[in-house]
Amino acid sequence: MTAYRNGEISHWMKALRTAEGTAGTSRDRAVAELPREKQDLVIVGGGLTGLWAAYHAAVDRPEAKILVLEAREVGYGASGRNGGWLSPLIPGNRAVYARAAHRRGQDGTAAVASFQREMNGAVDDALRTLEEEGIQADQHRGGHLRVATTPAAMKRLEHAHSADLAAGYRAEDLELLDADAVKKRIDIRPALGGLLTRTTARVDPGKLVQGLAAAVTAKGVRIVEGTPATRIAPGAVLTPRGTVPATTILTCLEAYSGEVDGDAHGLGKREVIPVNSSMVVTNQLPGHVWERIGWQGRECLGDAAHTFVYAQRTADDRIAIGGRGTPYAFNSGTPGQGSVDARTVRTLRDRLRLFFPDVEFTIEHAWRGAIGVTRDWCAGITFDPATRIGVARGFAGHGVTATHLAARTLLDRAAGRSTALTRLPWNDHDSGRWEPEPLRWLGVHGMYRLFGVADRWEERRHSQNTSLIARFGSRLAGLSE
Repeated sequence: MTAYRNGEISHWMKALRTAEGTAGTSRDRAVAELPREKQDLVIVGGGLTGLWAAYHAAVDRPEAKILVLEAREVGYGASGRNGGWLSPLIPGNRAVYARAAHRRGQDGTAAVASFQREMNGAVDDALRTLEEEGIQADQHRGGHLRVATTPAAMKRLEHAHSADLAAGYRAEDLELLDADAVKKRIDIRPALGGLLTRTTARVDPGKLVQGLAAAVTAKGVRIVEGTPATRIAPGAVLTPRGTVPATTILTCLEAYSGEVDGDAHGLGKREVIPVNSSMVVTNQLPGHVWERIGWQGRECLGDAAHTFVYAQRTADDRIAIGGRGTPYAFNSGTPGQGSVDARTVRTLRDRLRLFFPDVEFTIEHAWRGAIGVTRDWCAGITFDPATRIGVARGFAGHGVTATHLAARTLLDRAAGRSTALTRLPWNDHDSGRWEPEPLRWLGVHGMYRLFGVADRWEERRHSQNTSLIARFGSRLAGLSE
């Protein structure tokens, strides 16, 4: 295999550093002094949740003292490494949220439908904000196309279509496609059909986080990079550079939640674990290749396998594709600069070759990031009025849009407002705790191994029905609806 760049956070972040006029941090965030005076709001974590929270807080209260603390650099975590899907996918299991709402005396079906409507609206709101602020993140609303390469996968998409309609999607936003309709959009050779969700938009994650950072800085928010929080307590965030006093603290650490002392506030290595997802990006493909492939709508592309992949056609005509690879490091290790093992790169390359067998391409960059996953794979929002500490966590890979909604929900709760957002079923959702090691390592790796076996079984036999192995793995992990 031709040598490729490995790690360095991501292709998105590397491209930003090398682009003329954007190298480095023009606002000198890494050397900014910590404020001595008490802050109205301190946000721990400079990813999408933290930046959206800072943005909306600054819009709501322009006079407020707002500080964002980031351990490394803005976009260092999943926010700068993801596949760039601004999608309406709920971050969690709808059946779990429905049961939780029912236990509170609510109509579970209605609660999930409300959640879905708010997620749909959050895509619109995010895109509108980017336009208003002049943030160029290569945003393009081409929808999200999931393809089936086996009859069993097609049945799963048919079920997903029905379930999505029952859960709050609008009929005009969804369309089941046969094989010919899929190939007219993207000529994926083994595709038997697909499900198109029209509301999804593609973005460049690096440009999104840096654009938001510039927007919040322009509104008077201070961002201090290179400053990890070591402990979060009522009224104070402790760092190696000193303590920052604060009236309100919002913790937006996602996969890095275990690195901060704060078990009492829903943090810790057994509350949220980092599950790894890897990506590769190809060389820029010439025009004749795109004439063959199609993909003129620049849809976000996924498949209906159990170990699914996710992809986009980038603004500069590459294919970026991701999947789980090596899913979990013992004792909740995080991926550092994001180097990827060769086996995972081969797996993603082979998936591209399955989709486009006659297309010549090379892998130019591979990287890895970590998503935050709770024990039931559902996100949760908490805010304690007594301590004035809020936490958003557990987006499980569906965070590009959910971070926007979570940030607004946290701010509503911090302000004491009773709104449609504060009544959504992820508020105060109890996901339980992960098992201690080595049980959680064995459990996560065992689940993904079962899914891999199930995919190979279905593909080799062109199975008509979902493998019993996959059904068992889904129930074991709590992913079944």
